[in-house]
Amino acid sequence: MRLLYQTHSPFARKALVFALEAGLGERIEVVHHETSPTLRNEQVYAQNPLGKVPVLLRAGLAPIFDSDVICAYLDTLHDGPSLIPARGEARWHALRLQAVAQGLADCGIKVRWETVRRPEALRYEALREGYTQKLLESYDWLERELDIDAPLHVGHIAVATALSWLEFRELPDFRAGRPRLSAWQDAFERRASMRATPLSGQTHD
Repeated sequence: MRLLYQTHSPFARKALVFALEAGLGERIEVVHHETSPTLRNEQVYAQNPLGKVPVLLRAGLAPIFDSDVICAYLDTLHDGPSLIPARGEARWHALRLQAVAQGLADCGIKVRWETVRRPEALRYEALREGYTQKLLESYDWLERELDIDAPLHVGHIAVATALSWLEFRELPDFRAGRPRLSAWQDAFERRASMRATPLSGQTHD
C-alpha cells in the first residue's frame, strides 16, 4: 500500500500513527505530497476528488480517503486488538473523540487562514475569534471527558495528533489550566509512533 501524505498535516499523521500502532508500518510506503486549497496537486486529485491527503492506495482496488475511513480500513488488516471498539459505549466514545479531534484540526486550520494565510486585508477577526472559541471549548471538554486510562483507541490517536499539530502551528494553547490533558498529551508524544512521525514543513499556497 502507498499513503499519500504531508509532513505537516494532522490528518495524514493520524492515519500513519494509526498504521504504526496497528503494526502495519512495514506494509505502507509513505509518499509526501504538497497540497492546499490554492495549490493544486494533480497526482492527489487523480486519486481523491477533494484534492486532499491522506489517501491510501491499494493495488488493484479503489483508493481510500479520508483519515477516518483509512483508519477504519486499516483496523481490518491486523490481528491485534481493534483500535476502533466494535460495540457499546466504548465505540461511541472513541468515535466521539475522533470527531472532536477532527473539529480541532479543522478549526485550527480556519484560525490560521484568518491570521497568517489569508491576505491581511481579507482577514475577518470575528470569524477567527469564533473558531478560537470552538478550540477553547473543546480543550475544556477534553480535560473532562478524555478517557486517559482506557486501552488505546482511534480517538486517542486523533486527539493526540490534532493537539500536537495545534502546538506545532502555535495556535491557541490547550495546556493552561488543563493539567490532566497536558500530562496525557506529553505521555502520548513519547510513544514510538509519534516519535517516528514528526511534524515538519510549511504550507505552500
